[in-house]
Amino acid sequence: MAFPPQFLDEIRNRLTCSSVVGRRVRLVKKGREFSGLCPFHNEKSPSFFVNDDKGFFHCFGCGAHGDVIGFMMRADSLGFPEAVEHLAQEAGLEVPRQTPQDTAREERRKTLTDAVEAAAAWFEQQLWSAAGRPGMEYLRRRGLGEATIRAFRLGYAPEGRDALRQALRRQGFEEALQIEAGLLVRPDDGREPFDFFRGRVMFPIADRRGQTIAFGGRILGDGQPKYLNSRDTPLFDKGRTLYALDRARTGVREGCEAIVAEGYMDVIALHEAGLRGAVAPLGTALTEGQLELLWRLAPEPFICLDGDAAGRRAARRAAERALPLLKPGRSLRFALLPPGDDPDSLIRAAGRQGMEDVLRQSIPLVDMVWAATLEDRQIDTPERRAAFQAELDRQVTLIADPAVQEMYRQEFRQRVWRMLRGPAPSRSRSGGGSGGGDRRGQARSRGGPPMVPTLPAATMPVPNPDRGLKILVATAIIFPEVLDEDAESFARLDIADPELDRLRRALLEVQDKRPRLDREGVRLHLITVGFGGIVPRLLGSSIFKALAFVRTDDEAAARENWKKMLLELHKREASEELRRAADLGADGLTEGWARRIEEMQREVARAQEQEIDDESPLLAPGDTTRRR
Repeated sequence: MAFPPQFLDEIRNRLTCSSVVGRRVRLVKKGREFSGLCPFHNEKSPSFFVNDDKGFFHCFGCGAHGDVIGFMMRADSLGFPEAVEHLAQEAGLEVPRQTPQDTAREERRKTLTDAVEAAAAWFEQQLWSAAGRPGMEYLRRRGLGEATIRAFRLGYAPEGRDALRQALRRQGFEEALQIEAGLLVRPDDGREPFDFFRGRVMFPIADRRGQTIAFGGRILGDGQPKYLNSRDTPLFDKGRTLYALDRARTGVREGCEAIVAEGYMDVIALHEAGLRGAVAPLGTALTEGQLELLWRLAPEPFICLDGDAAGRRAARRAAERALPLLKPGRSLRFALLPPGDDPDSLIRAAGRQGMEDVLRQSIPLVDMVWAATLEDRQIDTPERRAAFQAELDRQVTLIADPAVQEMYRQEFRQRVWRMLRGPAPSRSRSGGGSGGGDRRGQARSRGGPPMVPTLPAATMPVPNPDRGLKILVATAIIFPEVLDEDAESFARLDIADPELDRLRRALLEVQDKRPRLDREGVRLHLITVGFGGIVPRLLGSSIFKALAFVRTDDEAAARENWKKMLLELHKREASEELRRAADLGADGLTEGWARRIEEMQREVARAQEQEIDDESPLLAPGDTTRRR
């Protein structure tokens, strides 16, 4: 008896492998897996493992391997139908009884599969022929080699209305079947059917077993739509399919992270870089069905979408759809790239390491929900704070699992308390989360910039920044209270490097509009608003980490060094302006320049009155000359 694939998948989703195996084998939890003595051969030390995340058992001693159905068949010497019926009863599912119509539908499905497979082979053949030269040139320009092109079975659909139709007819596939398989389109005006894909590079889409069921096509040139996917067919449900899922299952089983990218080329680039757990949705936001497929790959897959506005919206939608489906140990992480970058471009620029840096800087689902809820909100009055709390509570109630819901409720209430109603101590790293006491003890407007994550790559270097400026900005990140000393002087510094200057302005905006954030809250906020690359680099630099006040977490020393560094930098700027004025000579001086010179001379004199320690981090290595 044949069972619908969806029915078998539902059994596997409802019954964990460990619960079925555990009734016959004493299992011991070891990290993400369970181990025990293999029931299929005699052994004294455990070589039998069960992994619920991946839904299979495996014995390294005798090689036994399979899912819950396979285990029942082996353990109880059952045939496939008997094992399925037994497990269906246990899972509370009614076994579908096959009717003659079901049998006919299954036969039709097999024929549709044959047609789609024939189309995939024909597209491949076209790509490697003279007709496919435009497609091959495009793929070569994108950096793909022959091995990758063949491994992913990429192809080409030539221009013309009926090239595929005629090719498949010669192989015996009637037009009605091609239409049902999504390969042809029948016009409403009664004209002959024509090829659905024309003038496009073709990406075969496979099911979880690796069988081709549909296609995606990328147009060459400026036409629209840029990417076109097969319509839903008896074989293909767009909302329940992920591109490269069959390959990702193998990759994750071998230790790779599960990663959701946005497009076909992103997935191929990730796999080429060795990140072989990558998949992609098919032109739509992640659906509930796709999330379930992801969680079968890994308990916390990475959602890695483009850093533009569309990517951020997709990340928010994924977070919202995930909330009702959360369970203990099952969540998402978000790793968003900077605007203008996608995984493909990042890997070409920075290699696998660049992508892994982005994954390391990812934020958990709870931070994504918090940031998205806070976006564009002012919470400077009791009514607005109440509305903010109410929206958080509304999202928490979407979570169906009571244990996870309660954990989210507690987490958000603690954050709100720290941020809005806590006392006003000095900010410290132990505050945690995105909250913190108000160090000024007074309410201020906190409209601030949107807190929707746009996580850039961590591998793009800051172009030739002054070391002292880097230390100054890093100090303000890890000891944000120093901004109370002289934010105005910090704002007046001349920072030539655009990225460092943007970070300086973001710190000043946090100080002005979100003063309640504690140290960890400031760091998280900067990462989520677009500085996930430069912040870890500054805080992790060996020069900054070696400073005494950083090693000892000495706030008083940090304040003192902050003042000295500001003074030294302003002195240098003033001295440089005076040198430029001297170069102009008397004839080049204007009234404005004269006033500026007087101001700079006072600035230098003020700096010279201050004691600059020999060990100042602004001094170059070996330079112990006091500047007086």
